[in-house]
Amino acid sequence: MPTALPRGVLVAFEGIDGSGKSTQATLLADWATQRGLDVVRTREPTNGPFGRKVRESKVSGRLSPDEELRCFLEDRKEHVATLIAPALARGALVVIDRYYYSTAAYQGARGHDPAALLAQNRAFAPRPDVVFLLDVDPRDGVTRVTARGGGADAFETLPALTRARDIFLSLDEPHVVKLDARQPPEALHASVLFHLLRGPLRDSASQLGLDALPDEASLPVR
Repeated sequence: MPTALPRGVLVAFEGIDGSGKSTQATLLADWATQRGLDVVRTREPTNGPFGRKVRESKVSGRLSPDEELRCFLEDRKEHVATLIAPALARGALVVIDRYYYSTAAYQGARGHDPAALLAQNRAFAPRPDVVFLLDVDPRDGVTRVTARGGGADAFETLPALTRARDIFLSLDEPHVVKLDARQPPEALHASVLFHLLRGPLRDSASQLGLDALPDEASLPVR
């Protein structure tokens, strides 16, 4: 049976499209699963009705700013109630690919007040223990998205990504860790583990079979 943490830990990966969020979320979830933890790997928008509406709009044409925001909020409320909150309550490590910081950035870029969006979400959504903000130049983000195949969607234009990145970089909160996403995935993963084991997973290091770690270069990333 997976092992519960003394308390649930919520880790969010944020950044513009093409920054490598999904890769890092998967690497962390796999690392923790291999060490026996109860891990929930999830993402937003979800596959629920409101999340699907947002996903479909990426190719069919973006919703109006107000309707898009409404869908994100309703999708997140359901996500919190049915998955995130119960997992945290049982002591799971919840790893999420995009959370309400993306709403602040992307819907903020469409005209909403980012600070008001953060406050609106925090009225019902748990604040993450750590937010890993993976920063990449929007031009590189577009190149990476294009290289994945399938073409860019309505969220992934260079002007939209540039505005969203500016909002992401304006976040100045102690639990937001900004990382250079130009690094190789394994180097980024080592940085993620370093911050987690110095932060919310510090008291669980022995439970994970790890001793105090002197620097990032010594971290066991596999």
